[in-house]
Amino acid sequence: MKLEYRTVWISDTHLGSKGARAKELSRFLKQVRCDKLYLVGDIIDCWRLKSRWYWPAEHNDVIRRILKHASRGTEVIYTPGNHDDAARQFVHMAFGGVDIKPHTTHETEDGKKLFVTHGDQYDLVVQHSKLLAVLGSVAYETLLKINRYYNIVRRWFGMPYASLSQAIKLKVKRACTFISKFEEILAQEANKRGMDGVVCGHIHKAESREMDNGVQYLNCGDWVESCTALVEHMDGRLQIIDGIKAVEELKAARLAIRAVQAGAAMPEDDDLLEGEEDPIDLIPADRALFGAFRPIFPGPSDIRSSKHSDLKHAKASAKANEPREG
Repeated sequence: MKLEYRTVWISDTHLGSKGARAKELSRFLKQVRCDKLYLVGDIIDCWRLKSRWYWPAEHNDVIRRILKHASRGTEVIYTPGNHDDAARQFVHMAFGGVDIKPHTTHETEDGKKLFVTHGDQYDLVVQHSKLLAVLGSVAYETLLKINRYYNIVRRWFGMPYASLSQAIKLKVKRACTFISKFEEILAQEANKRGMDGVVCGHIHKAESREMDNGVQYLNCGDWVESCTALVEHMDGRLQIIDGIKAVEELKAARLAIRAVQAGAAMPEDDDLLEGEEDPIDLIPADRALFGAFRPIFPGPSDIRSSKHSDLKHAKASAKANEPREG
């Protein structure tokens, strides 16, 4: 049993930053089966990796799961954003079965045409003040750190998760005006292109609504706080889903099925989400995807091969210096 959709869109995963919810995303991707998977920008956070290398095993697992989807026949399309703009020099190329495009279009099962783009090209701050955009990113990451401790205290008192950044966005008039303007500009662009809707990311605010010009505005959200995805059901229906909740509901469904099987031993919680043997080692295609970013920073495979080469050289030197008998 899997989470089966015709199409899945995810954006703003920010792998390479400490705020990325990589473990949750990896679990979601493992349980999904779809014909098309769109990566709608800011998948890898090059801005953070250029200033500080951070790449734990969980982040590598996400890349591996994406590549596994591609290797099993899922069409994977990657439209880079501003945080992973290093990949834009490789548009119209493919790495590990992942097609990189500046933007693209998608037609749903019921005939709706959607314009798919990260959205930073329509953000006036990003386009006209890169420094201000970078400072905003640093401030946002700092707020995420504060948010983690804030929610630890909330859990002590049995209170649910709360997002400080989302609360601030909704209360600050300028932020609300910016979001509204961003949505309007994208809806206008989709309308110019003769599209029925637009799918984007960038502002970390999941949304699905019809704009004044009749265009359907769809924002995937993010995998830093909200952990949301946009999905297309087999009949063409579009829906924003909570990725963590979807996995938990799948787990509950599997538990219910096993509970009615006579004499079946109850599995451990983690086993309820295990559908297959899944080796953790890197597959060769991982190196192909990281190759897109090597001009900016070294990938994990580069670091690993460098360490291996140094070790091999050290062993050879030690052997050469050993005293010979006789």
